[in-house]
Amino acid sequence: MIEKGFSKPTERVVRLKDTILNAVPYVESERAVLTTEVYKATEGMPNILRRAKLVEKLLNELPVTIRDDELIVGALTKHPRSTPICPEFSCAWVEQEFGTMATRAADKFEIPSETARELHEAFLYWPGKTISDLAASYMSKETKDAIANSVFTVGNYFYGGVGHVSVDYEKVLKHGFRGIITEAAIALEKLDRLDPSYIKKQQFYNALIITYNAAIAFARRYADKARELAKAERDPVRRTELTQIAENCARVPENGASTFWEALQSFWFVQLIIQIESSGHSISPGRFDQYVWPFFAADKGISGDFAQELLDALWVKFNDVNKTRDEVSAQAFGGYPMFQNLIVGGQTEDGIDATNELSYMCMEATAHTLLPQPSLSIRYWSGTPDEFLYRASEVARLGLGVPAMYNDEVIIPAIQNRGVSLADARNYAIIGCVEPQCPGKTEGWHDAAFFNVAKVVEITLNNGRVGDLQLGPKTGELVDFRSIDELWAAFEKQMAYFVFLLTEGDNCVDLAHGERGQLPFLSALVEDCIGRGKSVQEGGAVYNFTGPQAVGVADAGDSIYAIQKHVFEDKKITLAELKKAIDANFGAPVGGVIAASADPTEDEVLAAVRRVLSANNTVDVRSLRDEVKKSLSSNGAVSSDYSTIHRLLESTPSFGNDIDEVDLTARRAALIYCREVEKYRNPRGGQFQAGMYPVSANVLFGNDVGALPDGRLAKAPLADGVSPRQGKDVKGPSAAANSVAKLDHFIASNGTLYNMKFLPSALAGDAGLKNFAALVRSYFDHKGMHVQFNVIDRKTLLEAQREPEKHKNLVVRVAGYSAQFVSLSKDLQNDIINRTEQAF
Repeated sequence: MIEKGFSKPTERVVRLKDTILNAVPYVESERAVLTTEVYKATEGMPNILRRAKLVEKLLNELPVTIRDDELIVGALTKHPRSTPICPEFSCAWVEQEFGTMATRAADKFEIPSETARELHEAFLYWPGKTISDLAASYMSKETKDAIANSVFTVGNYFYGGVGHVSVDYEKVLKHGFRGIITEAAIALEKLDRLDPSYIKKQQFYNALIITYNAAIAFARRYADKARELAKAERDPVRRTELTQIAENCARVPENGASTFWEALQSFWFVQLIIQIESSGHSISPGRFDQYVWPFFAADKGISGDFAQELLDALWVKFNDVNKTRDEVSAQAFGGYPMFQNLIVGGQTEDGIDATNELSYMCMEATAHTLLPQPSLSIRYWSGTPDEFLYRASEVARLGLGVPAMYNDEVIIPAIQNRGVSLADARNYAIIGCVEPQCPGKTEGWHDAAFFNVAKVVEITLNNGRVGDLQLGPKTGELVDFRSIDELWAAFEKQMAYFVFLLTEGDNCVDLAHGERGQLPFLSALVEDCIGRGKSVQEGGAVYNFTGPQAVGVADAGDSIYAIQKHVFEDKKITLAELKKAIDANFGAPVGGVIAASADPTEDEVLAAVRRVLSANNTVDVRSLRDEVKKSLSSNGAVSSDYSTIHRLLESTPSFGNDIDEVDLTARRAALIYCREVEKYRNPRGGQFQAGMYPVSANVLFGNDVGALPDGRLAKAPLADGVSPRQGKDVKGPSAAANSVAKLDHFIASNGTLYNMKFLPSALAGDAGLKNFAALVRSYFDHKGMHVQFNVIDRKTLLEAQREPEKHKNLVVRVAGYSAQFVSLSKDLQNDIINRTEQAF
């Protein structure tokens, strides 16, 4: 048999998991209050030293919390799964949401009145002093107008920290924080006083020494707390555990780890302190199975069962970290995601398969905990063992949306093409959603912006206008185009204009972080910051990129192809008729068909079958589905005035069915974006590189895009990532995957995201696993970069939507992350429900 199943978690792990699932997220004020105190006391001091003094105060004075049953300790907040506030990045939006954050559509947080009062007092200091304020002051009016009209958004780093990094965890596990202090002290001693950058480098090294001494003290505070709890503990087993926890925290991360337990504890302190220093998310463990493996292999005193329980406890701990975002960003990142991407498998720097026992233990931990974090990924290449892929397929069958799967055969050459050495490219990890980088050497600025390609199509069809505003250049009225080539030319001009504004906006935010947001703790863990004597934010990393991602690629391709086919080739409609129909949203009420419809009743299905048979004497699945949809869509029915045009557009062959002329149209639209992006450079001396993935912004952006020539109605969600549009990939999973593989994934080196949704029955038994693994291999053989799966049926999702209290355990794949389904906004839930269900 291929399928092996998974063992059961221990009772402790179940209790730890229940604590997370039942937690009510709170906003806490301590970090904001302490930050404000430090900034008031250090005015006039160089910013890098202010940042060091901030970390020092936070690590010395934030509450120390050890939760019941924990084996790995260190908490961001007093309450589980709660959030601090980092006012130095931005804070005005927080106060504006004091009254709504607990009731908004996505990612709710409770804010007690006393917390709100303390935050209000702290926020009085910050107007004009935040990173967000500085970034806004740099931006042109044209950039702000484009953002306001949903062409793109740079809100991710405009409002918060950058994050999106995988640091050199191995350095800490081997040498400890004491080794980093020594490294900084030696670099300081060797400084050349004749070097004009001497003063700034001196300040940087002093900042590292201050920060890492504070980090050692922070771990000792946890050792003291564990001893205190041990003295009061009546259960002898728990008392022994707390005593060992105290010993672990007294040794690591100050020193290198000597046991597997110490290695996990040391790792967690690094993961935690990075997220205390900054509000950036996507702090990704990267190739965890590679740098932790030596400590597991060398630990002869630990049993396999206890090692697995330790790993499971760490997996739960990932879910204790949380973050609040402004209301709009919360819709784009729905489900409390932290994007802590942990990847296993792949190959070594020498090109040898890297799979080891810990790779499988990581999959077991995911099966035991069934939680969204860490965001588990696997690397696949020609040397991947069959057993590894089958085991990953079994995890996927659990329905969590993990592991996401990545193709070495595409990613390694793609990032080599950006200047990454072969050894470093072979060592890549995934950051956040789907973004490849060389860990410990890269400031990738992945997820730097969302770019709405479908909105640019809409603007092109309106000669650069959004409503009455001339937002883009005048490139011709739609009704005046005489060929599809003229439309492509207009689209390219609009794309060039808005990509320029996008890069300007990103660079404004980048400059602001470099001036006000240096991160000394993080910088010491990214090569070559100590060697260059400057922070990550100022260009200290070996590799520097900025990665904005495209949203709505399939919508753009399908829209342009529909015009090509029906107007210029078949001449079934004129551009004037098309323009009138889309301006009128085909006569449908705006937003009328977004909601997920219930499954059809038996009578409705029979009636639809009779209608199709009476017309054709035969029945096919697509005709039946369309007929049933038409019967059920009375809430969003298309006006009879435009029904003929709308039916024509809806019948157009779509991306996702392995039809070259359609798929290559989407490829061309994507390439225009990618090639335009890579022309630009960032303030850290690196290159812009494009990605194609949405997080969940396809729903948010769709709300600001009118009707399109592909038949999509106004405000409907856009296609997610590089996936086909909902319900349009009707020829099965292989055809859909073949279409997606025709996009140029090599040029989209900041990552591409492909979502597939399968019925659980499709993956049942050994036959299901074999079919599933064969699909993955075929897709990767055709040069797809990434694929991830929801394995769940529509009925279950609809039940969870109706009765959320009964489905707290239901975790689904949203985009580049998984989340509890019941925590998502209704619109985002509907987007997932309406994705095409595939079967073999």
